[in-house]
Amino acid sequence: MSLQSFLDPLIDASYKGFPHHSQPLRRSQIGAQGWNMLRGDLPLPLAVIKRDVMQHNLAWMQGFAKSHGLGLAPHGKTSMSPQLFRQQLDAGAWGLTFATVTQLRVGIAAGARRCLIANQVFADVDLQGIDDLLRGQDGLRVIFLVDSLGQLGLIEDWYQKHPTAHAFEVLLEIGVPGGRAGCRHITQALELAGRLHASPAIRLAGVECYEGLAATGQTEQDQPYARRLMELVQAVVKACDEQDLFDGNEVLVSAGGSAIFDLVASYLTPALGRRVQGLLRSGCYVTHDQGTYKRMMSAVAARTGCGAGLQAALEVWARVQSCPEPGLAILAVGKRDLSYDWEMPIPLAVCRRGTRTLRATPADWKITGLNDQHAHLRGTDPRFEALQVGDLVGLGISHPCTTFDKWRWMPLVDSDYNVCDAIVTFF
Repeated sequence: MSLQSFLDPLIDASYKGFPHHSQPLRRSQIGAQGWNMLRGDLPLPLAVIKRDVMQHNLAWMQGFAKSHGLGLAPHGKTSMSPQLFRQQLDAGAWGLTFATVTQLRVGIAAGARRCLIANQVFADVDLQGIDDLLRGQDGLRVIFLVDSLGQLGLIEDWYQKHPTAHAFEVLLEIGVPGGRAGCRHITQALELAGRLHASPAIRLAGVECYEGLAATGQTEQDQPYARRLMELVQAVVKACDEQDLFDGNEVLVSAGGSAIFDLVASYLTPALGRRVQGLLRSGCYVTHDQGTYKRMMSAVAARTGCGAGLQAALEVWARVQSCPEPGLAILAVGKRDLSYDWEMPIPLAVCRRGTRTLRATPADWKITGLNDQHAHLRGTDPRFEALQVGDLVGLGISHPCTTFDKWRWMPLVDSDYNVCDAIVTFF
């Protein structure tokens, strides 16, 4: 498949949310159709991305990284969208991050040439896959994480059977007690770093951690937690540099999810005897959300004085399909359509059937339950009883990653919900 056909695929009525009676269209043709979501031109439920808000987020996060002297390597697992990958790269991203070799292949097809796999790689099939990609793409860099001698042994076993293979670029991962992968203390990390440096199968490119798992959104807790973790990362980086364990003239130091990225940014460019490239890997910033990350951003804004910062661009719209009893409306949307792993969707706006006028929902409107295809909307405000079958309700989400993977395409809309473009996903 050519890059152009990958970025501009055909979309048809087999895609959820695409108009039933439309002919198949190239993605680039969709903005010219004159569709408006509020007018009923597309079947609901439908996940939409507000184009102008997304563009703001792309520029804002790139600017944040630049202002801290850092590169941005956004985590592609958030969207798995070639169109968004291209926009992130075109906005100035250093490269892209992935969790698996399968995801990596999508990013490379979209044009990424510097790629991190923020995960341990050790299976023969994945090592072979990376080696094949490196052989087939001039100038491609693929860097993955290592955190144990056991993993190193598996890599070396594969490498011995493939004497012409590339040596793998890796980052040494630092973890936290009770967390996920990663070395837990400096002695363990330096022992592994020495073995990595000595291995013909490996080129040690730097050190990495992920701080987001324990983030709370409370500065008094997050600040000392991030400081302890990042001071350990810096201690490992400096010790490895002093012992000349890094390969090459540049050291990569990477961290940064989408929750407390501001608290780790200043630690990613330690003074060493060679060049340092600090990398943030935030991914959810591209659309942000109305739940967890909105609360996290409020804390970032309070710490940095950055103003509103990132804004929610992703919404899921559905129709009222039943008002079976007072105080309850059933929406035709459910677990197959939107995130529910961190918290329930957040009612944002209502549009009466036959109009295009949006009204903010009262604060007491809540989604209290989800089924596969149904959402239970409850409220006590008098306006709730005016809801009618056919009305549209817009929902915000918490955790964009687990909404993106439920859609093969999403339209981009302007502020009036006119469809102006689209993206596709590859999960």
